[in-house]
Amino acid sequence: MRTSKIRLALGALASLAAGVATAQTPLTYSNNGSNVTLYGDVDYYLNYMRSSSGSRSISLQDGAYLRTRLGLRGDKDLGDGYTGKFVLEQGLNDTSGAAADATRVFDRQLWAGLATPAGEFRVGRQNTAIFYRGGYIDFTARTLGSVVNAFGVPSRYDADLAYLSPRMAGFLFETHYSLQGSAVNHTTNQGVYQLALDYEKGPYRAGYAGIAGKAPIGATVDRTVSYNSWYANYSYGGGKIYLVQIRTNNNSTTAGAPGTLNNGGSPLNNVGNSLVAGTDAGANTYYNISQISADYYVNPKVRIGGLYGRIRDSSGTGKNANGWAIGSFWDIFRDTTLYALADSLSNDPNAGFRPSGSAGLTKTFTDAADVNGQRIRGAHVGFVYKF
Repeated sequence: MRTSKIRLALGALASLAAGVATAQTPLTYSNNGSNVTLYGDVDYYLNYMRSSSGSRSISLQDGAYLRTRLGLRGDKDLGDGYTGKFVLEQGLNDTSGAAADATRVFDRQLWAGLATPAGEFRVGRQNTAIFYRGGYIDFTARTLGSVVNAFGVPSRYDADLAYLSPRMAGFLFETHYSLQGSAVNHTTNQGVYQLALDYEKGPYRAGYAGIAGKAPIGATVDRTVSYNSWYANYSYGGGKIYLVQIRTNNNSTTAGAPGTLNNGGSPLNNVGNSLVAGTDAGANTYYNISQISADYYVNPKVRIGGLYGRIRDSSGTGKNANGWAIGSFWDIFRDTTLYALADSLSNDPNAGFRPSGSAGLTKTFTDAADVNGQRIRGAHVGFVYKF
């Protein structure tokens, strides 16, 4: 039944695409102040990875730089400075044609909003403030090759109420609160909170974005799980220099095949399927993640970059790692980018981090012997087409 609903929704989107092709603006339908746009992207790449255990992986993957997706977004001018808005977005695995999440019709986003002179209000399933700020973090836009991304980033939550302020004197404020647990049992006193502040002036940008989720009252592991990110970047003319510092306890062990991977779980839950359970002992371990990155435009269409990052377990359990990446992006056509990346992620004996792209790798190392305490190196070549 769920699969049929997903196919029906995607079929409707395809029919809309055929209809809007005859509209005045490609893939956009406009009428009496209303605009509806069909958009998306396709991202394929060849992935080669080698673990210091000796194991290798060669595969065709989806979503190194952008998760393949199909979506609709719209807005309507309501007058007097007010605009109604909506977004519907479904992730796809372009190597198999499957939905990224077979339990949902629109797994990435489904929200409605109202933009006003005092700011924008949104309600529904939304991307997090941290997710939106990926392009402020490093030259990969916090995707494949990023040490920050190997840790896992909270991406989106259900039943999310959000407010985004207008930018004033260079500052923009954003706050979210997810109500997804409130209807089940209000006595658990749970929720997922977000707060972000961004400052931009000339070539400088700096800001903070944080997420916190409470464990239920009386939980076995009675800790608030949080992810706090401080970032800054500077545009020096030929490119950008990026710095980021993260403090979080959003990581734990996870099942491997065979064995247990020392890292990879997410007590905060990174895709909004549930609240903090309060049973994951990983919430007792805190990490500091530091990363520096820079890029340079060889010409207006070709950008190269590199980064180095460290994950440090500040709780003394030795789950430390470090990594680097170099890469290039070539805007070969107006809507098509070719990319090539090389990266390395080295785990200390007690750590078990793995590389990840914008979409999680469907074919990756799952045997604990190939991950825990191992160095994983990769080479990746692909393209992303946006429409």
